[in-house]
Amino acid sequence: MARARSWWRMRRIKHRDAVALSVLSASFLLAGELANPVLLGIYERYLVPVLDRPALLALYTVLALFAFTTAFGVVLVLVGGWYFLQGRIPRGRFVLGLGVGLTSLSLLSRLAYHTLVTGSPVPFLLFLTTSFTGIGVLFGVAAHTLMGRYALFVKKRARDAWRRWRRSRRPSRRASRS
Repeated sequence: MARARSWWRMRRIKHRDAVALSVLSASFLLAGELANPVLLGIYERYLVPVLDRPALLALYTVLALFAFTTAFGVVLVLVGGWYFLQGRIPRGRFVLGLGVGLTSLSLLSRLAYHTLVTGSPVPFLLFLTTSFTGIGVLFGVAAHTLMGRYALFVKKRARDAWRRWRRSRRPSRRASRS
């Protein structure tokens, strides 16, 4: 059985870059979704009338999250970042990929709907590339890619090369004493 890690080792973050990208991705996805005026309408129409009934409020909140899969994807991206923080890379990569995938599917369905209604996907694509949601998807894909096996291997090699270079540039102790 594996020995429990000390509190000091648990405190150390190994994959800061992926955690930061996950948090940025979730922030941009949430900002893009909160800028959507439809969410405020759903809150006013479906959630405000049931604020006094907690069970129904919880059910409607979950249904609203599923209706807007981008907001649900935000939760999954944050959970994936939490797993990266704990060092559970495969699980974090799966959850983060699921969150970004759900968000991408939601955006793809909106793109299809917009193309059917207007006849051209260009206005929606222009909106998506200038919105926070598009940037959040890009950050999520970057975090997912950064935590792949080959990327982890490259990060480890780069870190070792950096340490070797820094060690070679450090003045020796004997030279500084004399």
